[in-house]
Amino acid sequence: MVSRGERRPPCGAAGNLAELAELDEEALLGGLRERFLRQQVYTDVGDILIAMNPFQPLPLCGREVSERYRRQETGMLPPHIFAVASRAYYGMLGRRGNAPQNQSIVISGESGAGKTESTKLLLQHIMNLCKGNSQLERQILQVNPLLEAFGNAQTAINDNSSRFGKYIQLRFQNNTVQGAKLSEYLLEKSRVVQQDIGERNFHIFYYMFAGLSSEEKEMYGLLDPSLYRYISGRFGTSDAAQCWKHKYQEVCNALDMVGFQEQEQVDMQTILAGVLSLGNVTFEPEESDGSVKVSEVSQGWLKAAASQFGVQEDELLNCLICTMSVTRGEQIQRFHTQQQAEDARDSIAKVAYGRVFGWIVWKINELLAENVDPEVELREIGILDIFGFENFAVNRFEQLCINLANEQLQHFFNHHIFQLEQAAYKEEELPWETITFNNNEPILNLLLAKPVGLLSLLDEQSAFPQATDKTFVDKLNSSFKASLHFQPGRGRVLCFSIIHYAGKVQYTAGGFLEKNRDTLPASVHGLFINSVTPLLSVLFKATISRTGTLMPHVKAKVIPGADKFNSTRKQSAGAQFRHSLMMLMERLYSANPHFVRCIKPNSQKEPGVVDSQVVLQQLRYNGLLETIRIRRDGFSWRPSFEEFAERYGILLVKPDVSLTKESCLEILQSTELTGWICGKSRLFFKYWHQEQLGKYVERLERAAVVIQKVFRGFRYRKSYLKLVAEQRAQARRLQEEAERERRQQLAVEAEAQKRISFPVPMPRKRHTQPSPNPPDKPQQPPVPRPRSKLTESTPFDNFLDRSAPHPVLGTKKQAREEAKMRKCKRGASLRWFKETQAEKVMQDDGAFPSWLHGMISRREAENLLMDEPLGCFLVRISQSQPGYTLTYRGEDRCRHYMIQVQPNARYVILGEDQAHASLTELVHYHQAVGIQPFMEKLTVPCGQKSSEILDCKDLECLTLDLPAAMREAPPEEQPCASGPSTSRSALQARAAAALRHKWSGRTKNFADQQSLDKSRTKPSSGKKRVFPRLHSSIRLAMQEIQQLSSTPLNAYVRSCCQSLSTDDVNPE
Repeated sequence: MVSRGERRPPCGAAGNLAELAELDEEALLGGLRERFLRQQVYTDVGDILIAMNPFQPLPLCGREVSERYRRQETGMLPPHIFAVASRAYYGMLGRRGNAPQNQSIVISGESGAGKTESTKLLLQHIMNLCKGNSQLERQILQVNPLLEAFGNAQTAINDNSSRFGKYIQLRFQNNTVQGAKLSEYLLEKSRVVQQDIGERNFHIFYYMFAGLSSEEKEMYGLLDPSLYRYISGRFGTSDAAQCWKHKYQEVCNALDMVGFQEQEQVDMQTILAGVLSLGNVTFEPEESDGSVKVSEVSQGWLKAAASQFGVQEDELLNCLICTMSVTRGEQIQRFHTQQQAEDARDSIAKVAYGRVFGWIVWKINELLAENVDPEVELREIGILDIFGFENFAVNRFEQLCINLANEQLQHFFNHHIFQLEQAAYKEEELPWETITFNNNEPILNLLLAKPVGLLSLLDEQSAFPQATDKTFVDKLNSSFKASLHFQPGRGRVLCFSIIHYAGKVQYTAGGFLEKNRDTLPASVHGLFINSVTPLLSVLFKATISRTGTLMPHVKAKVIPGADKFNSTRKQSAGAQFRHSLMMLMERLYSANPHFVRCIKPNSQKEPGVVDSQVVLQQLRYNGLLETIRIRRDGFSWRPSFEEFAERYGILLVKPDVSLTKESCLEILQSTELTGWICGKSRLFFKYWHQEQLGKYVERLERAAVVIQKVFRGFRYRKSYLKLVAEQRAQARRLQEEAERERRQQLAVEAEAQKRISFPVPMPRKRHTQPSPNPPDKPQQPPVPRPRSKLTESTPFDNFLDRSAPHPVLGTKKQAREEAKMRKCKRGASLRWFKETQAEKVMQDDGAFPSWLHGMISRREAENLLMDEPLGCFLVRISQSQPGYTLTYRGEDRCRHYMIQVQPNARYVILGEDQAHASLTELVHYHQAVGIQPFMEKLTVPCGQKSSEILDCKDLECLTLDLPAAMREAPPEEQPCASGPSTSRSALQARAAAALRHKWSGRTKNFADQQSLDKSRTKPSSGKKRVFPRLHSSIRLAMQEIQQLSSTPLNAYVRSCCQSLSTDDVNPE
């Protein structure tokens, strides 16, 4: 059955390419160019979004735009990335006529097309849709800048290219996010040790050089960036350095917001500094036995790297220049050649950086994991942001894996858009003209088939110790000589070519086997396990899963006599990537997908410029023309009769709707829907029909709410009137009984008066009492006494269902229990403050800041600020749970902002995305930057009423009554008895000294802690400093390197820098 008419969605042809009257490449390209030049970078193809990178900031993605797409119907608004997020969110909740289902958003496109920015906007809008105002939402938004710093880098075609793939799973209970999980794919570790011309290392190295102060650089052991080989001796212009400095502050704030401990951050940056120092270690041959040694000019770098890694210098040296093996119980030492020593150095650097990145991902998952009952079912929205298709001048093993992932995503797109849909038409015997598309399944078979696929042959060659890259290429040439998608290399360069769905790519085979093996000597593994740097030890004790994921908590099974490291790493890099890709595709196939196709308008990254050839090439290999045709003529939604009748049977407004074809037709005839087709076992709808049916269901749901409202009002009013009648009847009965008793009493008294009559005594005169108010003061009106919560309850405040058990209010037992509970909570909060916060908040003179008012109630805080000027504020200790509350005097009312103390001792105002090291720092920050969402700045602190009498007795006791702590203080910290020890300032100074002594006594090294205290009290620092474990050794190594600043190594590095780049400038 085919309906007569066909109703188009209300978007209009300008925003939806599926409505083009003439469908060809010229019309498609012209429509995209016209919209892009009008700064309309988003265009719909049915339910698929095309996003063109504007290469400039546009006012299209602000909070106001997000609010508009949150409140209004997306079909009535122009195409936008926020509309995709809204469809996924409401589809997950089961709204707008859909059944609840897990959702996935697949973002694809070339490198530099804007996939990373699209991911940020999707997360931003989904968090806005949640509207939970929880700290978890802010933490999730901080994950992206953190991962960008450690996983993105500048390439020849993209300044912020993702050198890894990520899949973010947002988990929801009802409409609130409860947790998040991150999966990462194939970090390009080789970039740590080598970058091509025009490219850079990972962003974090440049951020550290630009953002760290001179003292912090000395602490980590970092010198001038022009000295380091792993960043090619290049840094950047002063403008770039200023931008990187700001980015470093964002990364530090993201680490604090997500919940990383300060010691973990210090250890992490120390390991990164060790990676850079290790790259400057060079080797030279020994003249006597042909072995190698570390060159004299790089001895200081070796010492620095060993100190930064927390290992012995001689042990690290042995791992670089020789290999130890055990044969028949005898240890055999084999010395490396110079090339082998350099490979060992680079291998250590790559593995160390890769494990730091893997640990960051694992830590994020641990900190953002959902904290709900395991039996509670959670819904999920997944966002895939994976590396785009790449075709560089030199393509290596990493590019092969990246392009394999893009081939897999293109196959998923083809399968979902073309194959499933056209197979359903054929099965239902519908009249349909088959649309041909570029099927890339043969390319996937070439790469993934077993046992003769490219990755299988690579694993086979990697298992042979004598195999080389040449034998691998020869194996490929002999195995795939008949394939249409493989071409052998020509000339002397060891290479081969694969014809991908996006074009032909030539791969340089050099290093394929080494990168696929991804091995590390067991001696290095054992060395780092015993490192005094805790984080490095954790990284190398961790096991590696089948998909290459770091698992610190899982202990490996140790087989006696076996290599401890290799026993946990039986998977090659290619096999790990293949398994992780397979798991990713399983997640995508099990969810309802939404597609975002990112398009790069030109290759020069110029705003407002459209290169027709570049855009047309992307449209062709993405199959966009065929996609438009199938979205225009096809039916993307194909529910079965049972599914449709079960979901939309409510439209018939009658009970017990049968799940049959006839019921479905009856439902559709009751609506104004046109353009659908009825098949043999299912219905076929256009992409916009589902939204229109959802509107019909929502209209009935609103009507049901009105009916429920009226019925409940009638029912409750009836119950209310019944209760009122009962109360009045009872009152009348009581009144009649009282009147009867009064009459009987009067009759008895009258009878007694008749019997005997006594003289009535005169009443005594009452003397007038003096008025409490002076005569000149006007009479104050009486203050009404507030009703108590224990006595204000009436029968009408309880449940109206008389059969249900009624709560007993106003009992003395309940009042005692509530008072006891409040007292316990208050005591717990006060103990938390005294044990963990008092020393941090207390000033150097032993007093607390004037804006800290202790544990006072909300009403008391508002009374204090009632007569204060606008912007006045105070901070009080929360009474119900550990934490603080900031009370602010606004224009028309007082606002209360909750301050959360995170597990990593960072202070955050709920709803803000800025973490602070101390409460004082938080107050100073918001004196300059307003608090969201009203952007109110703190101006005047609300001080204590008197310097001698605090309005919070708890803080007064804390600062003045610490005899036990003073007895523990050393003699040199106690003031002289003859001095003014009884004064308030002296007592506060004694209390501060006692608290500092008690706090520092908990540490292992009292002398080191005293030095930390001195640095902590400096106004510039404002917080306790945490140092690397071998800080003194790092400092000595840096001094040795600086003494050799004019060595041939530095001259060589600088000459390499000048030859690699002439436009980059060294910093001062």
